[in-house]
Amino acid sequence: MKPKVALIVETSSVYGRDLLSGIVRYMRMHDQWSVFLEQRDLQLEPPQWLGSWRGDGIISRVTTPTFIEAIKQTGVPLVELTDRFGASQFPGVRSDDAEIGRTAAKHLIERGFRNFAFCGFSNEAWSQRRQDAFVEATREHSSNDCAIYHSPWSGPEARTWEEEQQHLVDWLKEITPPVAIMACNDLRGMHLMDACSRVDLAVPEEVAVIGVDNDEMLCRVCSPTLSSVIPNAELVGFRAAELLARLMKGETLDAPLEPVPPLGIAARQSTDVVAIDDSNIAAALRYMRENACRGVTVDEVIDNTAISRSTLERQVRKYLGRTPQEEIRHVQIKRVRELLQTTDLPADRIAALCGFAHPEYMHVVFKRVMGVTPGEFRRRSEL
Repeated sequence: MKPKVALIVETSSVYGRDLLSGIVRYMRMHDQWSVFLEQRDLQLEPPQWLGSWRGDGIISRVTTPTFIEAIKQTGVPLVELTDRFGASQFPGVRSDDAEIGRTAAKHLIERGFRNFAFCGFSNEAWSQRRQDAFVEATREHSSNDCAIYHSPWSGPEARTWEEEQQHLVDWLKEITPPVAIMACNDLRGMHLMDACSRVDLAVPEEVAVIGVDNDEMLCRVCSPTLSSVIPNAELVGFRAAELLARLMKGETLDAPLEPVPPLGIAARQSTDVVAIDDSNIAAALRYMRENACRGVTVDEVIDNTAISRSTLERQVRKYLGRTPQEEIRHVQIKRVRELLQTTDLPADRIAALCGFAHPEYMHVVFKRVMGVTPGEFRRRSEL
């Protein structure tokens, strides 16, 4: 008879869904479990069925002390995926939060930033581990201390949305741009970018922001789109399934499992910049980014910013290595690429949305920049 395994993992987050994908991949390879999936919030009380359940193993990401005590009483082998607290009482697997923090720091340092900040959640071990590693990695690149902001994620001390955003706004007002900020996850990144818009701080020209989890929906809801560290949650799930299989066979662990490092960075618009300490140039670049896809010209940029043509040309070349016109085209082509990859809009509609008067001209510019036609690019993206 196949072992009976309960999977108690929340599916509301992309991280939880990817964990389940990894567990399912293990099951497909071995086909040896009968599985019950309990889709639960991270903080709900233990399910009523747990006390009388006669299963063989559990993989859980539920975090309440009451739940942990209930599992102890069953005597069933458990693999714990919770990362909200410190050392677990059970064998477990988790993402390498320290490496996630270092990966975010490296990405921002490479963009020339020398001022850094971290925005996290208080009393969350995973957030604290990311913060500690980020602060340490950025220390030698900044003459200023890394600014820190955190507040409760949930519970009775958690603030309302408007209260939290006001606290974030007040914090941002104390930071001197340009600054690069790591948010502990994509939800926090969304909070942060909304606060930046309220205080009129340009992202990414004045504040570069990177999150964690690569939640496509959250990252693309943000404007501009949010860069994010990509944890390897699927591998975490796969290793958790491997570990549970060993425990159900009666094996003991010789040593704690190594945390799983992230896959890399999903770079989007929120960090697509180099650190610019000239406020006039930052304003000009912001104007280009916000208006490129309506067909803005260099003359319009000059008319709407306090800067001469010669200074604009010289400084944009200095910071970006390209002319203002090339920067406008750069923004347009990035948008064309995004629409080709994420929609089935025809070329004439994409051209209009990206500031090109004629689809034929968009085709010429795209091929010159990308080396392939828009149609070829779309077909390759679908493979």
